Amino acid sequence: MELEKLIRDVPNFPKEGIIFKDITTLLKDSTGLNATINALYDLAKEKGITKVAGIESRGFILGGALAQKLNAGFVPIRKPKKLPAETISASYELEYGTDKIEIHKDAIVPGDKVLLHDDLLATGGTMEAAVKLIEQLGGEVVQISFIIELDFLKGKEKLKNYEVHSLIHYQEE
Repeated sequence: MELEKLIRDVPNFPKEGIIFKDITTLLKDSTGLNATINALYDLAKEKGITKVAGIESRGFILGGALAQKLNAGFVPIRKPKKLPAETISASYELEYGTDKIEIHKDAIVPGDKVLLHDDLLATGGTMEAAVKLIEQLGGEVVQISFIIELDFLKGKEKLKNYEVHSLIHYQEE
């Protein structure tokens, strides 16, 4: 199945000049959704993964499904002040300024083999921060997965020491 045909381009969102890659059209298509989950599962099934960590918010959707298929736990990585128990945080660079993500301190234990998942790889800053959180808690990042990668933004360079898989690649805007 050609998954890229199920991705909708939304011009000028979230701001002028950006072409947003909208996965909601993929998610609402049962065949496309199942094909996406199965393709990501096939990449991870032999890794001995004990936890899948998904990044807020679209990383939760397939991250949860992957955790279930892999018989692993699911760990949410969220924006600040969204998790109820004690957290650790990591900052990352945005185009204009910085942002932060958090994880519960007890979400990962030493020896956990972690699959990190998000919907899209752009500049790599968010995922780089997520990797730091997992490793700070003693987890081993064994794989990172995305539905979409915007190759022209070179975000994969920030993750060069990790096994990174993306199902759909865009070479240019």
